[in-house]
Amino acid sequence: MNTTMTDHWASVEEAVKTARLIAWDTCHKIYLAMDEEQEAWFVENYSPDIFRGTPEEMLATLHSWYYQSCPLRFINAVETNDDDPNAGFTDLIPQFAEDD
Repeated sequence: MNTTMTDHWASVEEAVKTARLIAWDTCHKIYLAMDEEQEAWFVENYSPDIFRGTPEEMLATLHSWYYQSCPLRFINAVETNDDDPNAGFTDLIPQFAEDD
C-alpha cells in the first residue's frame, strides 16, 4: 500500500501540534523543531526563515512553503537525540513523495 500525500499531510498536521517553530531554507528543506535545543539551533542558523504561530498558522505556512519549494522538497520533524543525532530526524513528507 502506498502512502498518499493526504497521509503525509496528516502526519505533518499531527506533528505541528507540538512543534516549537518551523524553518525553511527557501529551497527544499523544511523542518519542524520539536524541542528547545532544536528551536535554538534553527533560530541561530535559519533566521529569518523561521516561523512561530499557532498549529493552524504553522500548518498553513508549511503548505505554502512546500508548494513554493523546488522538486527536491521534504518536511522533517527534528528532535534532539544525543546518542545518535541522525535518529532525531523523522520524515513527515519525504523527498519525491508525490511520485509514489
